[in-house]
Amino acid sequence: MKHLSALIFLLVALLPAQAEKTIVLVAGSASHGKGEHEFRAGALLLADALNANGYKTLVASNGWPADPSILQKADAILLFANGGEGHPAIQPDRMKLLDSLAAKGVGIGAAHYGVEVPKGDPGAAMLRWTGGYFETFWSVNPTWTATFKEFPEHPVARGLKPFHIEDEWYFHMRFVPDMKGVTPILSAMAPAETMQRGDGPHSGNTAVRESVKRGEPQVLMWTYNRPGGGRGFGFTGAHFHKNWGNESFRKAVLNALVWISGDAIPKNGIPSTVTADQLARNQDPK
Repeated sequence: MKHLSALIFLLVALLPAQAEKTIVLVAGSASHGKGEHEFRAGALLLADALNANGYKTLVASNGWPADPSILQKADAILLFANGGEGHPAIQPDRMKLLDSLAAKGVGIGAAHYGVEVPKGDPGAAMLRWTGGYFETFWSVNPTWTATFKEFPEHPVARGLKPFHIEDEWYFHMRFVPDMKGVTPILSAMAPAETMQRGDGPHSGNTAVRESVKRGEPQVLMWTYNRPGGGRGFGFTGAHFHKNWGNESFRKAVLNALVWISGDAIPKNGIPSTVTADQLARNQDPK
């Protein structure tokens, strides 16, 4: 038995070491009021947690990296920034770069306003990368309390526990046809109050009103297995910085970042702790 144990140890030692995963978080510039859209502070919190779990995490503050070559080193990229016409990734050369990285299997995720891009080429790109996006006059962005009771059998859902939390949860996303390759991770029933605003590019339309009226679960976070290989995800919360203090809220995004990097998720998800002092750090001066 002693010789067998020694042999197993030797074989394990001879196996090639697993390459360190590199995750790049693209954090947008200052936006909104204090405690809202704290892209940099939120990215730094996530980076601390990922680094503590053995990942090499780089944060590009204030928008698109000044040195885009850091993206070439990434196994996973998160776009956590203002969206719409100001989205940092929608310039043609930047979309071309992300397309080339996605073709190599680099994971791409988007969070909160970062899931919204204009229709047309940017929207098509987001569908290629993440499987879904916020489409104006189709998707909506009300602030409401979502309750999450059940989660799918998926690595990104590992360790999540039922929780409820108020946020500017976007929903009624535009997904790839038949949601092929898309797995809803966080879904909740949107209350009728989310439809109190008039119709508009972000506030309401006939299709979303009918969906809420029918009581359809609204997908607030999803993962995507790209048909050509590689992974993506979208997460619509994180308007309020304080929500990173919720363990399951935080774990869902940490799990997703590790998953799109191609790494395995432990049984109980990616562990992390965040204190009130940590939440107060690095917020943009506003």
